[in-house]
Amino acid sequence: CGSGAALSHASAADLWGFESPRGRKIDISATAVSHRERPGIEIHRRSLPPRDLTVRDGIPVTSVVRTLIDRAAGLDRRGIEREVSEADKLGLTTPPKLRGALHRYRGQRGVARLREALDRRTFRLTDSELERYFLPIVRDVGLPLPRTRQYVNGFRVDFFWPDLKFVVETDGLTYHRTPAQQAEDLVRDQTHIAAGCTPLRFTHEQVRYEPDYVRRTLIAVTAQLGATPRRPVAGAT
Repeated sequence: CGSGAALSHASAADLWGFESPRGRKIDISATAVSHRERPGIEIHRRSLPPRDLTVRDGIPVTSVVRTLIDRAAGLDRRGIEREVSEADKLGLTTPPKLRGALHRYRGQRGVARLREALDRRTFRLTDSELERYFLPIVRDVGLPLPRTRQYVNGFRVDFFWPDLKFVVETDGLTYHRTPAQQAEDLVRDQTHIAAGCTPLRFTHEQVRYEPDYVRRTLIAVTAQLGATPRRPVAGAT
């Protein structure tokens, strides 16, 4: 595709490791290319500054920041949070670094959506798609956002409210299905209770398909712990 061409958009995210291929076309950003169509290749005609280009595994590719900006233009908030979390987990960048870099891209497509998703008041790093369904429920209930990726009583937990000593785990289908895994979960919960914490678990089906039940349960349990939601939730009791 000519000198200066590089993988970009979804293909760049795949190469960096925070997006999986799904049989899509290969995305390439290039300046001088012929008008002849290339089967399986999506050409994004544009000129990128050197800071937006690098090489990974010998392949020219857009930088992590440029890639996340390009991806943000076509993703919803949950998708943006997923990719930022994956990039952080891979050690490619961090939310503070991203926030600091966005001023250089002011006005460009995708920047506003990425900046909104990275808002310090609402953004939290998460490890799974299931967790990203849970955080909007927390916002609906009116509870303060929990800490994520925290170690509590020797265990890494999904969500933790230190003021309430309240631990919530969201059990996905992959890591909580065998008897051994379920026995380990029981030990974790018993350890938290012995240390004076209140553990609570929700299943994949509950978080994904029964959000009203999850809301009501969160309100009931946190009320017993002395928490009062900042605003009422319609239909919640």
